[in-house]
Amino acid sequence: MTLPSRFQKEVHAHLSRNPQQAGPPLNLNESIASGKGKPYNPQQVQGCIKEILRKYSNGFWVSKLPQIYRELYKQDLPSEALKDLETWTHICTVEKTCSSNPSELLLYPAKEHTTLLSPSHFLNSNLTTSPPDTNPSSEKPTPQQRPPSTPLTHSSSQSSQSPPSSSSSPSPPSSPATLSPDLKQKLEELLVKYSNGLWAHALPKLFQDTYKTKLPGHVLENLDLLSDICTIDYPMPDNPKRAILYRRSSAGGGEDENCNRRSSSTSEEELRVRKEVGRRLSNQAVPFLQIPKEEYPSVLVIEATNTNGVLLRYIGEGYSQAQEAMEDEMREFYGSNQNHPTPLTSPSLGQLVAVRAEEEEEILRGQVCEVTPDKVKVYYVDHGFSEVVNRTKVFELHERFFKLPFQATKCKLAGLEPFCEETAVLKKFETMATGRILLAEILKQDASPLVVLYDTSQDDDLNINAACIKALQDKTLASPLQVNSAYMNVTVSSVCSDGTIYCQLPSRGLAKLNQILESIETYFHSQVTSEFLVSRPFCGKGCLARYKGRWSRVEISNLHGSRVLDILFIDVGVQASVEVFELREIPPQFLRELAAIPPQAVKCCLADLAVSVGSWTPEVVQWLREKVLNTTDCSMKVTKVDETKRCIYIHLFTDKNFHDPARSLNQQMAQSNLFKQQPDVILTSHSPTKVTTNPFSSKSSSSSDSTSSSPTSASVPAKLHPRRTLLGPGGGSITPTHPTETPSSLSSFLQLPPLIDLPPVGNNMDVFVSLACHPGHFVLQPWRDMYKLVVLMGEMILYYNKTEEKPVNVEKNQIYAAKIENNWHRVLVKGVLTNGLVSVYELDYGKHELVSCSQLRPLIKEFRQLPFQGIHAQLAGVKQSQWSEEASIVFRNHVEKKPLVAQLEAVQEAANPWDRKLTVFLVDTSQEEQDIWMHDIMTEFADEPSNEL
Repeated sequence: MTLPSRFQKEVHAHLSRNPQQAGPPLNLNESIASGKGKPYNPQQVQGCIKEILRKYSNGFWVSKLPQIYRELYKQDLPSEALKDLETWTHICTVEKTCSSNPSELLLYPAKEHTTLLSPSHFLNSNLTTSPPDTNPSSEKPTPQQRPPSTPLTHSSSQSSQSPPSSSSSPSPPSSPATLSPDLKQKLEELLVKYSNGLWAHALPKLFQDTYKTKLPGHVLENLDLLSDICTIDYPMPDNPKRAILYRRSSAGGGEDENCNRRSSSTSEEELRVRKEVGRRLSNQAVPFLQIPKEEYPSVLVIEATNTNGVLLRYIGEGYSQAQEAMEDEMREFYGSNQNHPTPLTSPSLGQLVAVRAEEEEEILRGQVCEVTPDKVKVYYVDHGFSEVVNRTKVFELHERFFKLPFQATKCKLAGLEPFCEETAVLKKFETMATGRILLAEILKQDASPLVVLYDTSQDDDLNINAACIKALQDKTLASPLQVNSAYMNVTVSSVCSDGTIYCQLPSRGLAKLNQILESIETYFHSQVTSEFLVSRPFCGKGCLARYKGRWSRVEISNLHGSRVLDILFIDVGVQASVEVFELREIPPQFLRELAAIPPQAVKCCLADLAVSVGSWTPEVVQWLREKVLNTTDCSMKVTKVDETKRCIYIHLFTDKNFHDPARSLNQQMAQSNLFKQQPDVILTSHSPTKVTTNPFSSKSSSSSDSTSSSPTSASVPAKLHPRRTLLGPGGGSITPTHPTETPSSLSSFLQLPPLIDLPPVGNNMDVFVSLACHPGHFVLQPWRDMYKLVVLMGEMILYYNKTEEKPVNVEKNQIYAAKIENNWHRVLVKGVLTNGLVSVYELDYGKHELVSCSQLRPLIKEFRQLPFQGIHAQLAGVKQSQWSEEASIVFRNHVEKKPLVAQLEAVQEAANPWDRKLTVFLVDTSQEEQDIWMHDIMTEFADEPSNEL
């Protein structure tokens, strides 16, 4: 989503998790269980619910209770019990999440007298409203507060809060003061498995699954009992029931392992050598290389003899640029006659030296590896290769050149660990990556970080890790395809909204795949499935998910924060959005066999049609789905193989009479009236995947069967964008809408969410600047509600990607949900173009985009509870009607995509929430020396002549 990835990963990874919710909540008064009105035993049901709440102590949606109850106790929850929940205050607490939406109800354990104070995010006593540092890898320094003309006051949003307590709830029972050694050991073992942190509410189920015994209830009631084996973090200040546990460092220092500080895996021998070298050379020590803070740093890949140790260099300021500056200085230092550099007479093993390279007249840092009477073998610590040079070219390394860390470092390629030494993998990597500058997505910060590499030099970003995995595929197991050949017993597994279809053909690979998946199904029935939870998802990762009640192979195609992601069922061509807890790792014993089987979904297009793929109407797509998705005995004839598009052009038949072209669906469609009237809207191959109901249910019920008749997919998987490609303007004329224009029917058309609560004028609020044009126009988001927006957008993805596409009557000045790239946004339609495109304004981010009207959906009530998060603002303290391009760039570089403190100067109210405008001072509190006030920076541009932007 448009929220910067570092905030998704470091803040919202914790704040947005809610694995219990899988769909819109239901109303308590709705009839859910089949036993409505039947008498039931309240004590028995209360006991069961109490046990469930012990498992899910952080709470869950009431709508999920019948399903959980049914899965645990193999019987339906009496519907009357749902109505009685609110009266069982000694068992549970029913809570509304939004006052304006009574259908959204959460269920928590009964409230206790104990009051838990949530941790504070205050930075210092002078400026309490500065945005909390969400990067655990950096200790944010306390800023120096500059006395402003109006003193900054405390932000109400930052005050510590405690949960309400119920006087009617019983006092908690006394708990043991310590944990038994056996229990402590088992909890430590669990925390080791989840090195990135474990939600406390997940402990009971994990403990039960792993050790076949219940976790004592007093552990969650008093998390302080775990303080000697883990660090306890409260990521949600307003909900102390949600805590994350991080295993303490085994070194005994009690340091939080979640901190992304670089730890060294350097061998003791290497440390000894470095220490000796440092002692000999004026006690100078070379600092360890720090991993770049950005999520996608550029890297130069040097070589790889093992994917667990890929040698690379970081590119950019502080890395390659600092290295070039140092080497320029070394060239000048050692080339100057006044320094009189003399060769080392007796270089020793491990010694750091300056080396005049053999091929080029460069002076490089090296480490002595081997010494002979006239030659020295050195390893260039900044370039990652070795060379044998004449001893006359080896010099003592001056102290000034010890300051820069060694630039050549190693990383591990995620997903390739089991195949790290496979010849096919290494050859593929050599061809695609060695010697090239790529982007590295850092999944885990470590001495050898875990990364995914991307080649962004082409139109489509290429996932290097995924491409290397595909090198293991056995081509003989692929579906056999030859031009002018006919194939029977074909299964059409998916029909996309653009007209692309996916087929399965009988083959050795398909037979072997079904056999392995059957074995996995049996294996999971006999094993603890929580052992195979996917704890670190990333794009291109292969794993398993449920499809039509069975485990199937999937590839993760896109991530939306930490909880929701897009997947592609590679053997049926269906793409969908799921929550991360629905995925499972492939058991190790099946991993190699599955990697060898190519995807069994063959991408096809119907040949000889006047209307090409991408121009099909929903009516045509639906007609084809009805014809083929319920047919088990299709046949097809291949007319052309397009290698560039990786697509097969076919004639498709619903029977075995492929000898008669007149019986093909191609001919039926060409002779029908389906393509007579074409709309202006063009559906591209990136059309959204639609699954009418959830195909990932573990039950093979009638709903699953109905799903199998109409699931559709995008013809290509959603693409990860390490660099975000902006949508350019399309053709056609647009009817402009004045920003202050108020449609008379807007209020009656949709119930709008409430306005964002603002602090009083003169007070501070923590904000995130999502968009900045110039000081006179930028867009703020309240920091305190950013995690709510992440959760909301995740729920929108799950909802809209699983609902059938329906035509929407698009009207100007109305509110909709719109799919922009891979996310669903709340938007305001600003104008409709003549070619079917729509100009929309993102109400939560402040951006203007062009989308196809086919990507719009009605914004349902559940998604109209959170206030629109984008607020227009202008900078206080400067007076300028127009800003030069240079001033705008300077301002943008200082504030856009950054957390800041805003001091509210004035509020300009408007009839519509998106027309509301604030006047604020902006303060950057991230610097150690002093706080930076933006109006001070922009004052020097205020009197410059400017051009209208």
